[in-house]
Amino acid sequence: MTATDPLVTTPSATAPAPALPAGALRLLCAAGFISNFDRFCIAPMLTGIGTELGVPLATAVFAASAYFLAYGLMQPVWGLASDRWGRVRVMRFSLTGAALAAFCSAVAPNAPALIGARALSGAFFAASIAASLTYVGDIVPAEVRQRPLSELMTAFALGTAVATLIAGALAHHVSWRLVFALPGLLAAYLAMALRRLPEPQRECTDALLAPFQVVLRSRWQWFVMAVAMLEGAVLLGFLTYLAPALEANGVPATLAGAVSALYGVGSMAAAQMVKRLVGRWTPVTLIVAGGAQMAVGYAVAGVSQSAPALVVTALLLGGGWSFMHSTVQSWATVLSPAARATGVALFGVALYVGSAVASGLAAGAAEAHAYRPLFLLAAVLTLPLTVIAAAGRARYR
Repeated sequence: MTATDPLVTTPSATAPAPALPAGALRLLCAAGFISNFDRFCIAPMLTGIGTELGVPLATAVFAASAYFLAYGLMQPVWGLASDRWGRVRVMRFSLTGAALAAFCSAVAPNAPALIGARALSGAFFAASIAASLTYVGDIVPAEVRQRPLSELMTAFALGTAVATLIAGALAHHVSWRLVFALPGLLAAYLAMALRRLPEPQRECTDALLAPFQVVLRSRWQWFVMAVAMLEGAVLLGFLTYLAPALEANGVPATLAGAVSALYGVGSMAAAQMVKRLVGRWTPVTLIVAGGAQMAVGYAVAGVSQSAPALVVTALLLGGGWSFMHSTVQSWATVLSPAARATGVALFGVALYVGSAVASGLAAGAAEAHAYRPLFLLAAVLTLPLTVIAAAGRARYR
């Protein structure tokens, strides 16, 4: 790489450590945990929020959709900032903003204010997971990268599980406002704790948009982004409605949240399996195994929306996420090494825009309690997702 290239290495950049220290991995896991806690806590509270604020479920769902949309759209902004100013600096700044936005969510007086506050929360929390993944990509060699990425996925899944479990219980017995305040407190703490994390070596540029030029020249980047958009729609978009489907059948919010939390349990258990299978199973096999779990899980939910059926669905969807998504995510980290954060960020844009669009389009059907066709549609869409992702990964060299 020459001085005339769009990306040049900064001489003052800190050299990467030979391996990712355990303390650094714990901090990255904590950042992802908090981000997922904030992102998934709203699902089991939608019905209660709508009731307290005097709005229908479809309106309350906009708070979730606005979060997902802002989360996705801010990915390239944070990715560009991370490539330019550093992973840790961006995480600390964004977590500070996320703490303030979370507190605004907790005191929102009406639905428009809540929707705006949740959009801001999504915009700020958007940096944490992508920066954590990029940090691992900077430090860990590609051939063993999926193992620490699986550790991160476990932490992300734990955040999902704890959020949905605690949110349902606290919203029922105390207030949903307290649930939004908790990630604010954790984010404020972590913004200070991340001072201990050293910056890895990165590629910097004098041209602001150079990382985008590097990333968007890759045809595989476009392909993986398309896979991510469909994955976000199929899994994250329809996953939002597990708890409301249970509540529509008379299940208390606490139990609905507990059932939804099993998604995180399934993801954590599967992530440990994936760590052991990396190197023994091909990426294509992992993708197919994940897709099969997702298809079966949604098919079960389409047949029955009872609590036992959705327990099975939540566990299978969590397993599908760990097998498929961690494999596709690891793929995304190797596509554009010279602008890794921007590449991972654009992957995140596709993922969360897909989830926001799908959850928004499905809101009307959920308002009418038409959960059976929603989940059957998700099962059908899982099939082309799996085929496209597996076929692309098989051809990639």
